[in-house]
Amino acid sequence: MRIRANAWQCFAVMALVMAQTAVAAAEPMVSYTVARRDTLIGFSRDLLLDPNAWREVARINQLRDPDVLLPGQVLQVPQRLLRSTALSARIVLVQGDVRLDDQPVAAGAEMAVGQELAAGANSSAVLQLADGSRVQLAAASRAVLDEHARFEIKRSNAEPSASDEGWFAGAMRLLQGSLDVFAAEVMRAKPLEVRAPTAVVGVRGTEFRVRTDSAADAPTFSETLEGQVRAEPAAAAASAVDVAAGFGAAIDSAGGATLRELLPPPDLSSLPERFERPLVRFALPAESRPLRVQVATESSFERVVADLQTQAGSEVRIDGLPDGAWFVRARRIDDIGIQGIDAARAFVLKARPEPPATTAPRPNAKLSVGDVELAWAENIEAARYELQVASDAAFTQAQPALNVTGAGTRLALPDPGTYHWRIASIKADGDRGPWGDPLRFELRALPADPQGSADRDRITFNWTGRTEDRQQVELARDAKFADVIARDEVQTSQWSVPQPGPGTYYFRYRSIEPDGFISGWSSTLKIEVKRDWRYIWMMMLPLLGVL
Repeated sequence: MRIRANAWQCFAVMALVMAQTAVAAAEPMVSYTVARRDTLIGFSRDLLLDPNAWREVARINQLRDPDVLLPGQVLQVPQRLLRSTALSARIVLVQGDVRLDDQPVAAGAEMAVGQELAAGANSSAVLQLADGSRVQLAAASRAVLDEHARFEIKRSNAEPSASDEGWFAGAMRLLQGSLDVFAAEVMRAKPLEVRAPTAVVGVRGTEFRVRTDSAADAPTFSETLEGQVRAEPAAAAASAVDVAAGFGAAIDSAGGATLRELLPPPDLSSLPERFERPLVRFALPAESRPLRVQVATESSFERVVADLQTQAGSEVRIDGLPDGAWFVRARRIDDIGIQGIDAARAFVLKARPEPPATTAPRPNAKLSVGDVELAWAENIEAARYELQVASDAAFTQAQPALNVTGAGTRLALPDPGTYHWRIASIKADGDRGPWGDPLRFELRALPADPQGSADRDRITFNWTGRTEDRQQVELARDAKFADVIARDEVQTSQWSVPQPGPGTYYFRYRSIEPDGFISGWSSTLKIEVKRDWRYIWMMMLPLLGVL
């Protein structure tokens, strides 16, 4: 009976040890390499929250003699026992509407554990952690700094790569949108994590992306660009997958994980290097996948100013960019939502000052040989204009360019034929904008079109536009368009309005595309309506006794 009792006692002890080992394995551990002259009691006194916690460390590591530690021996220490210091992170870059706990924030601000960082539409922010890692918050995204601490584990001779400042632990909780993580290669108490509603993504590499919607059951997407990450479903830790560089994972709320190779980068070789209209638009004709497109001020894409997703085969449209040098990148999105490898390209936007809208002659007008009046509504940003006339649409046979001021000029064109003309605005400092679209007119050795006189009581505006777009137009007495005297929506890039009384007026237009997209307003254009002295003389005739 005694032997049987002893057997049961041994079994109970073994079961207890196995249970303790299983519990220890289930919780976060830190591996500590023993250095020369280390003792377990000294380790506990210097680095653990409770000096008596050495007993638990000894039990977990099954140390027969706690007084004997060998240099190079590796101890597993529960993270909860370690002494740590809470750290703040620094917001190093802010672009657009970025808020910390719903308050506007500027670069240089500190972010504490528990605070929420949010970026609005076409905005972004970069957060730098104490270990040197950088986390980029994309547009329309929200994230919380969930954990950020330094564990006071000293450097040992056996671990020359460990930090003198201790080992770090950090975690971001992604509530909505996407994070790009650039993890520094340092000693960590645990992997740098991004926690989403349906998954936890832990870094073993250096660069990866995580994305989710705000819904609690929304899938989590993770794409690894360098190194390797481990994606662990929140509903089924046993289904965790390692995501190597060049692969992505989609993790659903049920714990299912789908691993895919990242789609190759799209071909941006057809993208123009220069755009000359305020609305930057381009298409990738061969593209059959949806695209995520971002525009930034630098090639590192940390300061993203535009972030959008386009459907397969549709045109990319980016509005509101100022003139300057820009960088665009695009990545394909597969059928389950995993985003692929980026393609990037630089471009220049030079769209301002915008060319003015012309008022005469009408496009494709037929006029008599002789003096031709070329007129336009003035761009209030322009001090003068450059004007060019050619006999071909490509302007290879162009007359010398003319510098003119005001809202028009007269040219003597004695030879009949077809002519093309274009105009560009120039600021007072000499900054010249792009050419407007060429306009065509024909000179014939015939009397002037008799309908020309019928237009004396109307003003007609012509501008650059696409035939498939509708145009919204406004004419006002002030440059801020507070006093609008006429507005309309027309199908063509031409608008005729009854001539108002003498004075200065301002005109602008914008396009409505077939899918409902509305562009920004054009530059403000100015036009002078002069007094028609003919009617003044007619009113004076009775006074002069002529009638």
